[in-house]
Amino acid sequence: MKIIVTGGAGFIGSALVRHLIGHTDHEVLVVDKLTYAGNLASLEAVRGHPRFRFSQADVCDRPAMARVFADFSPDAVMHLAAESHVDRSIDGAAAFIDTNVVGTYVLIEVALTHWRALGGRANGFRFHHVSTDEVFGALADTGCFTEQTRYDPRSPYAATKAASDHLVRAWHHTFGLPVLVTNCSNNYGPHQFPEKLIPLTIIKGLAAEPMPVYGRGANVRDWLFVDDHVRALTLVLERGRVGETYNIGGHAERRNIDVVHAICDAMDRLAPRAGGSSHRDLVTFVSDRLGHDFRYAIDFSKLKAELGWSPQHAFEDGLAATVRWYLENRAWWEPLLSGHDAAARRGLARKRA
Repeated sequence: MKIIVTGGAGFIGSALVRHLIGHTDHEVLVVDKLTYAGNLASLEAVRGHPRFRFSQADVCDRPAMARVFADFSPDAVMHLAAESHVDRSIDGAAAFIDTNVVGTYVLIEVALTHWRALGGRANGFRFHHVSTDEVFGALADTGCFTEQTRYDPRSPYAATKAASDHLVRAWHHTFGLPVLVTNCSNNYGPHQFPEKLIPLTIIKGLAAEPMPVYGRGANVRDWLFVDDHVRALTLVLERGRVGETYNIGGHAERRNIDVVHAICDAMDRLAPRAGGSSHRDLVTFVSDRLGHDFRYAIDFSKLKAELGWSPQHAFEDGLAATVRWYLENRAWWEPLLSGHDAAARRGLARKRA
Protein backbone atom coordinates (compact mmCIF):
# COMPACT_ATOMS: atom_id res chain seq x y z
CA MET A 1 0.00 0.00 0.00
CA LYS A 2 0.86 3.66 -0.30
CA ILE A 3 0.39 5.03 3.20
CA ILE A 4 0.30 8.59 4.48
CA VAL A 5 1.48 8.75 8.10
CA THR A 6 0.59 12.06 9.74
CA GLY A 7 2.76 13.00 12.69
CA GLY A 8 5.39 10.61 11.38
CA ALA A 9 8.30 12.57 12.89
CA GLY A 10 6.89 12.22 16.40
CA PHE A 11 7.57 9.49 18.94
CA ILE A 12 5.01 6.84 17.95
CA GLY A 13 4.81 8.05 14.35
CA SER A 14 8.52 7.67 13.70
CA ALA A 15 8.55 4.21 15.29
CA LEU A 16 5.65 3.27 12.99
CA VAL A 17 7.48 4.59 9.92
CA ARG A 18 10.66 2.72 10.80
CA HIS A 19 8.58 -0.46 11.21
CA LEU A 20 6.71 0.01 7.93
CA ILE A 21 9.88 0.63 5.97
CA GLY A 22 11.89 -2.07 7.74
CA HIS A 23 9.33 -4.87 7.99
CA THR A 24 6.78 -4.41 5.18
CA ASP A 25 6.72 -3.54 1.47
CA HIS A 26 4.51 -0.47 1.94
CA GLU A 27 5.44 2.95 0.57
CA VAL A 28 5.27 5.71 3.17
CA LEU A 29 4.78 9.46 2.96
CA VAL A 30 5.26 11.23 6.29
CA VAL A 31 3.28 14.43 6.77
CA ASP A 32 4.48 16.41 9.78
CA LYS A 33 4.37 20.07 10.76
CA LEU A 34 7.60 19.63 12.79
CA THR A 35 6.35 21.26 15.97
CA TYR A 36 8.54 21.04 19.07
CA ALA A 37 7.88 17.28 19.42
CA GLY A 38 8.59 16.45 15.76
CA ASN A 39 12.17 15.49 15.08
CA LEU A 40 13.61 14.47 11.72
CA ALA A 41 16.49 12.79 13.54
CA SER A 42 13.99 10.10 14.57
CA LEU A 43 13.63 9.23 10.87
CA GLU A 44 17.34 9.14 10.11
CA ALA A 45 17.29 5.34 9.78
CA VAL A 46 14.89 5.50 6.81
CA ARG A 47 15.92 8.75 5.19
CA GLY A 48 16.94 8.07 1.60
CA HIS A 49 15.02 4.79 1.40
CA PRO A 50 13.22 4.47 -1.96
CA ARG A 51 9.88 3.76 -0.25
CA PHE A 52 10.09 6.78 2.09
CA ARG A 53 9.03 10.35 1.40
CA PHE A 54 8.54 13.39 3.65
CA SER A 55 6.36 16.49 3.42
CA GLN A 56 6.42 19.27 5.99
CA ALA A 57 2.81 20.37 6.24
CA ASP A 58 0.07 21.14 8.76
CA VAL A 59 -2.98 18.84 8.87
CA CYS A 60 -5.08 21.96 9.54
CA ASP A 61 -4.08 23.38 6.13
CA ARG A 62 -6.73 22.01 3.79
CA PRO A 63 -5.14 23.14 0.50
CA ALA A 64 -1.84 21.59 1.58
CA MET A 65 -3.55 18.31 2.51
CA ALA A 66 -5.42 18.27 -0.80
CA ARG A 67 -2.11 18.66 -2.64
CA VAL A 68 -0.52 15.86 -0.60
CA PHE A 69 -3.38 13.47 -1.41
CA ALA A 70 -3.40 14.44 -5.08
CA ASP A 71 0.36 14.01 -5.46
CA PHE A 72 0.73 10.75 -3.50
CA SER A 73 -2.68 9.13 -4.13
CA PRO A 74 -2.63 7.01 -0.95
CA ASP A 75 -4.29 3.66 -0.32
CA ALA A 76 -4.37 4.39 3.41
CA VAL A 77 -3.94 7.13 6.00
CA MET A 78 -2.56 6.46 9.47
CA HIS A 79 -3.42 9.58 11.43
CA LEU A 80 -1.10 10.16 14.39
CA ALA A 81 -0.60 13.93 14.17
CA ALA A 82 -1.70 15.32 17.52
CA GLU A 83 -0.78 17.49 20.43
CA SER A 84 -0.37 14.87 23.13
CA HIS A 85 0.95 16.16 26.45
CA VAL A 86 -1.68 16.52 29.16
CA ASP A 87 0.24 19.17 31.11
CA ARG A 88 0.53 21.35 28.03
CA SER A 89 -3.21 21.01 27.39
CA ILE A 90 -3.89 22.27 30.91
CA ASP A 91 -1.59 25.25 30.38
CA GLY A 92 -3.19 26.09 27.02
CA ALA A 93 -5.82 24.08 25.17
CA ALA A 94 -6.00 26.08 21.94
CA ALA A 95 -3.27 24.17 20.09
CA PHE A 96 -4.94 20.89 21.06
CA ILE A 97 -8.30 22.00 19.68
CA ASP A 98 -6.65 23.21 16.47
CA THR A 99 -4.56 20.11 15.75
CA ASN A 100 -6.57 17.32 17.32
CA VAL A 101 -10.08 18.47 16.41
CA VAL A 102 -9.82 20.85 13.46
CA GLY A 103 -6.87 18.96 11.97
CA THR A 104 -8.73 15.66 12.12
CA TYR A 105 -11.81 17.26 10.53
CA VAL A 106 -9.74 18.68 7.66
CA LEU A 107 -8.01 15.35 7.13
CA ILE A 108 -11.20 13.26 6.99
CA GLU A 109 -12.81 15.74 4.63
CA VAL A 110 -9.85 15.53 2.26
CA ALA A 111 -9.71 11.75 2.68
CA LEU A 112 -13.43 11.48 1.88
CA THR A 113 -13.01 13.42 -1.36
CA HIS A 114 -9.99 11.29 -2.28
CA TRP A 115 -11.78 8.01 -1.46
CA ARG A 116 -14.81 8.90 -3.56
CA ALA A 117 -12.54 9.52 -6.55
CA LEU A 118 -10.55 6.29 -6.28
CA GLY A 119 -12.82 4.18 -8.47
CA GLY A 120 -11.67 0.57 -8.45
CA ARG A 121 -9.20 1.20 -5.60
CA ALA A 122 -11.89 2.52 -3.25
CA ASN A 123 -12.67 -0.85 -1.62
CA GLY A 124 -9.12 -1.15 -0.34
CA PHE A 125 -8.81 2.35 1.11
CA ARG A 126 -8.50 2.76 4.90
CA PHE A 127 -8.42 5.75 7.25
CA HIS A 128 -6.78 4.58 10.48
CA HIS A 129 -7.25 7.00 13.37
CA VAL A 130 -4.81 6.48 16.25
CA SER A 131 -6.13 7.56 19.65
CA THR A 132 -5.63 7.09 23.38
CA ASP A 133 -7.17 5.33 26.37
CA GLU A 134 -7.49 8.71 28.08
CA VAL A 135 -10.78 9.30 26.24
CA PHE A 136 -12.36 6.77 28.62
CA GLY A 137 -11.66 8.75 31.77
CA ALA A 138 -10.38 7.10 34.95
CA LEU A 139 -10.70 3.69 36.58
CA ALA A 140 -10.83 2.74 40.23
CA ASP A 141 -8.73 -0.11 41.64
CA THR A 142 -10.26 -2.77 39.39
CA GLY A 143 -11.57 -3.19 35.85
CA CYS A 144 -10.24 -2.37 32.40
CA PHE A 145 -11.25 -0.22 29.47
CA THR A 146 -12.90 -2.16 26.65
CA GLU A 147 -14.05 -1.01 23.23
CA GLN A 148 -17.52 -0.56 24.75
CA THR A 149 -16.41 1.68 27.64
CA ARG A 150 -18.31 4.96 27.78
CA TYR A 151 -16.28 8.03 26.89
CA ASP A 152 -15.54 10.29 29.88
CA PRO A 153 -12.52 12.50 29.06
CA ARG A 154 -11.13 14.45 32.01
CA SER A 155 -8.40 16.71 30.56
CA PRO A 156 -8.39 19.15 27.64
CA TYR A 157 -6.09 16.72 25.80
CA ALA A 158 -8.43 13.77 26.37
CA ALA A 159 -11.46 15.85 25.38
CA THR A 160 -9.89 16.82 22.05
CA LYS A 161 -8.93 13.21 21.30
CA ALA A 162 -12.46 12.09 22.18
CA ALA A 163 -13.84 14.71 19.80
CA SER A 164 -11.58 13.49 17.01
CA ASP A 165 -12.62 9.86 17.63
CA HIS A 166 -16.27 10.87 17.32
CA LEU A 167 -15.62 12.81 14.12
CA VAL A 168 -13.92 9.84 12.47
CA ARG A 169 -16.73 7.46 13.43
CA ALA A 170 -19.37 9.96 12.28
CA TRP A 171 -17.73 10.23 8.84
CA HIS A 172 -17.85 6.44 8.63
CA HIS A 173 -21.50 6.12 9.61
CA THR A 174 -22.74 9.14 7.67
CA PHE A 175 -20.58 9.10 4.55
CA GLY A 176 -19.23 5.55 4.47
CA LEU A 177 -15.58 6.51 4.83
CA PRO A 178 -13.79 3.20 5.61
CA VAL A 179 -12.23 3.89 8.98
CA LEU A 180 -10.40 2.03 11.73
CA VAL A 181 -9.88 3.41 15.26
CA THR A 182 -7.34 2.28 17.83
CA ASN A 183 -7.04 3.41 21.45
CA CYS A 184 -3.73 2.67 23.17
CA SER A 185 -2.30 2.83 26.67
CA ASN A 186 0.79 4.80 27.75
CA ASN A 187 3.65 4.32 25.27
CA TYR A 188 7.32 4.32 26.18
CA GLY A 189 10.58 3.60 24.41
CA PRO A 190 13.37 5.28 22.41
CA HIS A 191 12.87 8.67 20.70
CA GLN A 192 10.20 9.90 23.16
CA PHE A 193 10.27 13.64 23.75
CA PRO A 194 11.95 14.43 27.09
CA GLU A 195 8.90 16.02 28.73
CA LYS A 196 7.25 12.61 29.23
CA LEU A 197 7.67 10.74 32.53
CA ILE A 198 10.20 8.05 31.59
CA PRO A 199 12.68 10.12 29.52
CA LEU A 200 12.28 13.05 31.91
CA THR A 201 13.25 10.84 34.84
CA ILE A 202 16.23 9.37 33.00
CA ILE A 203 17.57 12.76 31.94
CA LYS A 204 17.08 14.27 35.39
CA GLY A 205 18.95 11.31 36.87
CA LEU A 206 21.87 11.77 34.49
CA ALA A 207 22.12 15.40 35.56
CA ALA A 208 21.82 14.46 39.28
CA GLU A 209 18.78 16.75 39.47
CA PRO A 210 15.54 16.13 41.39
CA MET A 211 13.25 13.59 39.67
CA PRO A 212 9.72 15.06 39.95
CA VAL A 213 6.82 12.73 40.79
CA TYR A 214 3.26 14.03 40.99
CA GLY A 215 1.50 13.66 44.35
CA ARG A 216 2.74 10.50 46.02
CA GLY A 217 3.19 8.61 42.75
CA ALA A 218 0.14 6.41 43.37
CA ASN A 219 -1.49 6.94 39.96
CA VAL A 220 -1.47 3.80 37.80
CA ARG A 221 -0.84 3.48 34.08
CA ASP A 222 -0.70 0.53 31.68
CA TRP A 223 2.64 0.75 29.86
CA LEU A 224 3.04 -0.29 26.22
CA PHE A 225 6.44 -0.55 24.51
CA VAL A 226 6.29 1.52 21.35
CA ASP A 227 7.55 -1.28 19.08
CA ASP A 228 4.70 -3.50 20.26
CA HIS A 229 2.26 -0.67 19.56
CA VAL A 230 3.39 -0.14 15.97
CA ARG A 231 3.15 -3.87 15.25
CA ALA A 232 -0.46 -3.68 16.41
CA LEU A 233 -1.16 -0.59 14.32
CA THR A 234 0.16 -2.31 11.22
CA LEU A 235 -1.94 -5.41 11.86
CA VAL A 236 -5.08 -3.35 12.34
CA LEU A 237 -4.46 -1.42 9.13
CA GLU A 238 -3.83 -4.55 7.10
CA ARG A 239 -6.40 -6.91 8.61
CA GLY A 240 -8.78 -4.99 10.86
CA ARG A 241 -12.51 -4.85 10.12
CA VAL A 242 -13.71 -1.55 8.68
CA GLY A 243 -15.66 0.54 11.17
CA GLU A 244 -14.25 -1.29 14.19
CA THR A 245 -12.31 -0.04 17.20
CA TYR A 246 -9.39 -1.98 18.70
CA ASN A 247 -7.83 -1.33 22.10
CA ILE A 248 -4.05 -1.79 22.39
CA GLY A 249 -2.48 -2.31 25.82
CA GLY A 250 0.76 -3.52 27.32
CA HIS A 251 -0.60 -5.67 30.16
CA ALA A 252 1.86 -3.79 32.38
CA GLU A 253 0.07 -1.76 35.05
CA ARG A 254 2.47 0.13 37.29
CA ARG A 255 2.18 2.95 39.81
CA ASN A 256 4.11 6.01 38.72
CA ILE A 257 6.41 5.76 41.74
CA ASP A 258 7.19 2.14 40.87
CA VAL A 259 8.10 3.17 37.31
CA VAL A 260 10.41 5.88 38.62
CA HIS A 261 12.03 3.49 41.10
CA ALA A 262 12.56 0.93 38.32
CA ILE A 263 14.29 3.61 36.25
CA CYS A 264 16.48 4.52 39.21
CA ASP A 265 17.46 0.89 39.73
CA ALA A 266 18.31 0.46 36.05
CA MET A 267 20.41 3.62 36.13
CA ASP A 268 22.20 2.44 39.27
CA ARG A 269 23.32 -0.57 37.23
CA LEU A 270 24.01 1.15 33.92
CA ALA A 271 25.16 4.64 34.97
CA PRO A 272 26.13 4.62 38.67
CA ARG A 273 26.25 7.97 40.45
CA ALA A 274 29.54 9.34 41.68
CA GLY A 275 30.00 8.36 45.30
CA GLY A 276 27.81 5.30 44.97
CA SER A 277 24.52 6.80 46.15
CA SER A 278 21.27 5.57 44.57
CA HIS A 279 19.31 7.50 41.98
CA ARG A 280 16.31 6.90 44.24
CA ASP A 281 17.70 9.65 46.47
CA LEU A 282 16.80 12.13 43.71
CA VAL A 283 13.07 11.31 43.72
CA THR A 284 11.11 14.43 44.66
CA PHE A 285 7.33 14.59 45.15
CA VAL A 286 5.69 17.68 43.67
CA SER A 287 2.18 19.13 43.64
CA ASP A 288 -0.21 16.85 41.82
CA ARG A 289 -1.43 17.55 38.30
CA LEU A 290 -4.84 19.21 38.05
CA GLY A 291 -7.55 16.57 37.52
CA HIS A 292 -5.01 13.74 37.56
CA ASP A 293 -6.79 10.50 36.52
CA PHE A 294 -6.14 7.74 39.03
CA ARG A 295 -5.80 4.64 36.89
CA TYR A 296 -5.86 3.42 33.28
CA ALA A 297 -5.89 -0.21 32.17
CA ILE A 298 -6.61 -1.70 28.74
CA ASP A 299 -8.39 -4.91 27.83
CA PHE A 300 -6.93 -5.86 24.44
CA SER A 301 -8.66 -9.27 24.18
CA LYS A 302 -10.53 -8.24 21.00
CA LEU A 303 -7.27 -7.47 19.20
CA LYS A 304 -5.73 -10.70 20.44
CA ALA A 305 -8.72 -12.83 19.42
CA GLU A 306 -9.23 -11.30 15.97
CA LEU A 307 -5.69 -10.54 14.83
CA GLY A 308 -3.51 -12.64 17.13
CA TRP A 309 -1.61 -9.71 18.62
CA SER A 310 -0.12 -9.56 22.09
CA PRO A 311 2.78 -7.50 23.48
CA GLN A 312 6.21 -9.10 23.08
CA HIS A 313 8.15 -6.91 25.50
CA ALA A 314 7.92 -7.39 29.25
CA PHE A 315 7.91 -4.00 30.97
CA GLU A 316 11.20 -4.60 32.79
CA ASP A 317 12.96 -5.55 29.54
CA GLY A 318 11.49 -2.66 27.58
CA LEU A 319 12.35 -0.18 30.32
CA ALA A 320 15.96 -1.39 30.53
CA ALA A 321 16.28 -1.06 26.74
CA THR A 322 14.82 2.45 26.93
CA VAL A 323 17.22 3.55 29.65
CA ARG A 324 20.16 2.18 27.63
CA TRP A 325 18.97 4.03 24.53
CA TYR A 326 18.89 7.40 26.31
CA LEU A 327 22.30 6.74 27.83
CA GLU A 328 23.75 5.95 24.40
CA ASN A 329 21.95 8.62 22.35
CA ARG A 330 22.68 11.97 23.95
CA ALA A 331 23.11 13.45 20.49
CA TRP A 332 19.40 12.89 19.89
CA TRP A 333 17.98 14.37 23.09
CA GLU A 334 20.49 16.96 24.30
CA PRO A 335 19.58 19.48 21.55
CA LEU A 336 15.96 19.27 22.78
CA LEU A 337 16.82 20.62 26.24
CA SER A 338 16.97 24.25 25.19
CA GLY A 339 15.00 26.55 22.99
CA HIS A 340 11.59 24.97 23.59
CA ASP A 341 8.86 26.29 25.87
CA ALA A 342 7.90 22.72 26.76
CA ALA A 343 11.39 21.90 27.93
CA ALA A 344 11.60 25.09 29.93
CA ARG A 345 8.23 24.55 31.55
CA ARG A 346 9.14 21.09 32.77
CA GLY A 347 12.52 22.25 34.08
CA LEU A 348 14.44 20.54 31.27
CA ALA A 349 16.04 23.58 29.69
CA ARG A 350 19.76 23.96 30.17
CA LYS A 351 21.28 27.41 30.61
CA ARG A 352 23.99 28.17 28.13
CA ALA A 353 27.44 28.79 29.60
